[in-house]
Amino acid sequence: MPSSADSPTLSQTGSATINDPVLSADQLRRLGSYGEVESVRSGEVIVPEGQAGYDFVVVLDGEVAIISTSADTPTTVISHGRGHFLGGLSLLTGERTLLAARAATDSSILRISPARFRDMMASETDMADLIFAAFVARRNEPMLRGSGAPLKIIGSSMSGATLALRSFARRQRLAHDWIDLDAPNTDEPDVLLARYGMRPADAPIVVTPTAVLCHPTVGELAHHLGFTFEPSTTDTVDLLIVGAGPGGLAAAVYGASEGLSTLVLDAVGPGGQAGTSSRIENYFGFPAGISGGELVEQGALQAMRLGARIAMPCTVMRLEPRPDGFRLVLHDDAEVYARAVIIAAGVQYRKLPLERLEALEGAGVYYAATDLEARQCTGEPVVVIGGGNSAGQAAIHLAGRGSPVTIAIRGHDLSASMSHYLIDRIVTSPLIEVRPHTEVTDLHGDGHLEAVSLRTMSDDGSFTTIEQPCAGLFSFIGAVPFTDWLDPYIALDTHGFVLTGRDVADASSAAATATLGTAYEPAGTDRLPFETSLPGVFAIGDVRHGSMKRVAAAVGEGSSAVHSVHEHLRRASVGPPLTT
Repeated sequence: MPSSADSPTLSQTGSATINDPVLSADQLRRLGSYGEVESVRSGEVIVPEGQAGYDFVVVLDGEVAIISTSADTPTTVISHGRGHFLGGLSLLTGERTLLAARAATDSSILRISPARFRDMMASETDMADLIFAAFVARRNEPMLRGSGAPLKIIGSSMSGATLALRSFARRQRLAHDWIDLDAPNTDEPDVLLARYGMRPADAPIVVTPTAVLCHPTVGELAHHLGFTFEPSTTDTVDLLIVGAGPGGLAAAVYGASEGLSTLVLDAVGPGGQAGTSSRIENYFGFPAGISGGELVEQGALQAMRLGARIAMPCTVMRLEPRPDGFRLVLHDDAEVYARAVIIAAGVQYRKLPLERLEALEGAGVYYAATDLEARQCTGEPVVVIGGGNSAGQAAIHLAGRGSPVTIAIRGHDLSASMSHYLIDRIVTSPLIEVRPHTEVTDLHGDGHLEAVSLRTMSDDGSFTTIEQPCAGLFSFIGAVPFTDWLDPYIALDTHGFVLTGRDVADASSAAATATLGTAYEPAGTDRLPFETSLPGVFAIGDVRHGSMKRVAAAVGEGSSAVHSVHEHLRRASVGPPLTT
């Protein structure tokens, strides 16, 4: 049988009142100025499945049904009567609808175009709060989970490609049905897949209301669902942020809230390294801790609520200065233009130099320890590599799910790189063993990781190698900055991190600013906080030389960098004045 365990859980605020509020007569009157009244006949489709950029619809009279066609028989998910409104977060994200809206009776509706809807959300704050709360609750709607979910992911739990699709759906909080072809309670795979004209060899498969996708990549699925960015050659944003980790999202919140047209591009999706953390316990304001996924999810919702656009997966391949700003070229050769840029691209995980590593990634080798990865090896022995906070958080989370955990580190102990509160919890856990002076030298398993070879150096300098059963190898051995695309305009340190502020050499500054022509050229200490060698381009978070590599620090840098963006736009006379 299908499993819906990957679907989002209903939030405490997801009650019927918040999920489907009734607008007052005054609110209906005010909304009338933003749209057009339309009469629809019973059975008429108001919003079809698979439509991007659909209208915000309010029911003035009659009844409108929200229909799911994912099951054998179309199912009414919910019906909206007078004073109720249709839609969800896809109105803000631009993604395609997974459900259809159809008139259940002869009805009168108010249609508001996407552009006018954004105007309304910016001007009518009381209604914006009510509507946004309903959208969030609808994303968590329990009726969209299980066999009636409009999105289905079918594949093997041992497949890295399948795990990537599941991770994407979970990261975007897409209500979906996960069907594990290896699970003993799943219907006969051949019979199950025959319904979609597929065979087991075609897995992973994603079923949407408008298509059945065979072996899709995350990028192909994102494009099909409408998450990718469709740039306009005439569209120039005030602020483009590369990277949707905590720093980039914080910059998006402050940029959008202060009136800048703000676009965020990320190669994977909101989260960054923080999004892979099972629990952050030293972030201000969360005494009980918060998972990295929850933190960035709330940040992304807040940024969109304030008007920022977030698109993914979108990899930036090149940045070029122009007299009036910057041109960024994406992986598909699409071009985006911006007046100012904040680089929050973070870092890329270092990988162990082991044979068959790539073949086992997602099939026993992981670079995150969220619930999705942890469930793959619950109760089974695992190995965590690394001595930093991410490794410590992963080990504690995995042990909490009943897995015996071995932490392998090259150093003598954890004190050099891990917070004391994590060390205390590791030392007191009966399921966690720390093996110093140890490294992984080999991976074993056919199609999925089954064991690893651990080589340990003893006090006399000799080595001992053992083969240890291992259902999951969680690698946290550091990272390198994602900055190859910045050459030749942005000055980097010897390790590839972006130089900013006073760390930028005067020679690099002069070489870069010479290409800008009419742009201003700050000299020496006049460089703005977080500004790179290219005026108007700023860097924050892990990608920046000298950063603290902490979530709170990245959030602070992202918030502060927006002030520098305002000052740059004021100096360059291409944007709004400096705000205080």
